[in-house]
Amino acid sequence: MDLLRTYIAVVDTGSLTRAARHVHRTQAALSMQMKRLEEQAGCSLFFKEGRNLELTNDGKRLVSYARRLLALHDEALVQLRTDAALPTLRIGSPDDYAQSLLPLLVNTIHDQYPNVQLQLICAPTTKLRNLLDGGALDLAILTRAVNSDEGHVLMLDKGIWIQHPEFDWQQYDALPVALYEADCKFHSSALDGLNKTHRPYRIKALSANAGALMALVRQGKAVTAAATASLPPDLVEVDAIHEMPALPSIDIVLVSASSGHPLVSASWAGELARALALRLESGQLECRNPGGPFDY
Repeated sequence: MDLLRTYIAVVDTGSLTRAARHVHRTQAALSMQMKRLEEQAGCSLFFKEGRNLELTNDGKRLVSYARRLLALHDEALVQLRTDAALPTLRIGSPDDYAQSLLPLLVNTIHDQYPNVQLQLICAPTTKLRNLLDGGALDLAILTRAVNSDEGHVLMLDKGIWIQHPEFDWQQYDALPVALYEADCKFHSSALDGLNKTHRPYRIKALSANAGALMALVRQGKAVTAAATASLPPDLVEVDAIHEMPALPSIDIVLVSASSGHPLVSASWAGELARALALRLESGQLECRNPGGPFDY
């Protein structure tokens, strides 16, 4: 089980370095584990493609078996424990989802384990990913990188420009913008778009805190770029007549640590993600515009 858990960590992270942090081993120890697994399986599981490590056909076949074996193993352990005896479950979320997705995730967990205590940590995705790798988080809501299979999809979202309903567009020669810091996907997309369209702008503020950015927007001092799910009810999406540059779509995913909390496993994270996705589809996450639930 230990070898299979390490193997799945390599498959899910796509990196020996990140997998080693996930399972709390050195990269050399992880490589030795994979060599032992190949010896036990009697076949090669990996091959080199340039600088990347890719799965062989046998390696791909093993993935589904490994996931099923680990799921059954983890399910057995969970059934033998009561939630009253469980340690605190540490959950991370980007600040902009703290008032939308995170409460739904908390409710979904407490539906299953009403007495388990939760610790909620809000930080940018890059920091949350490092906390997961370092064993300081058990679960996290993240924005997934392009072409990545990381985690379990909760929802597809898109970036939008946000303003106060009475923002005075005529007042400014250079548009004031308040943006998330540089590690946010919308930061670079917003600035690239403004530069390519030759839209005069000035950066009013940068912050990792959604509340601080929305407060500036709420005062009519700036517009911002954020995910649709983080749009507050008293603010609105910028109208198309203002010809703001398009922002990218994103995958929001639930990611679990490879080891640590007795509840947490990839299979349980998958079940949580599916339950949360059903709540989203049923409209429990209401649109921040007055129109109603999101249309995904």
